[in-house]
Amino acid sequence: MGEGRLINLVSAEGHPASVMDMSFANQALSAEYLVKHSATLGSKVYKLPDEIDSEIARLKLKALGIKFDTLTEEQKIYLASWQLGT
Repeated sequence: MGEGRLINLVSAEGHPASVMDMSFANQALSAEYLVKHSATLGSKVYKLPDEIDSEIARLKLKALGIKFDTLTEEQKIYLASWQLGT
């Protein structure tokens, strides 16, 4: 159908730019992480560090103009407790 090519890229619309930009950011920052930490990393598959994933999400939301609040200490305590609330 796609003459041996990736079917979702040649026979459909491919991936939306909003997905691809985050994918490329993940790849680039992961490569940077590997270079910076190569002396301490063994030969295995690693999960993307949460700090990198969170930073990419934060930057994407900022680019979209989406703002979010920071929890107060009281809210953090409430959310962390099973004793408060209903």
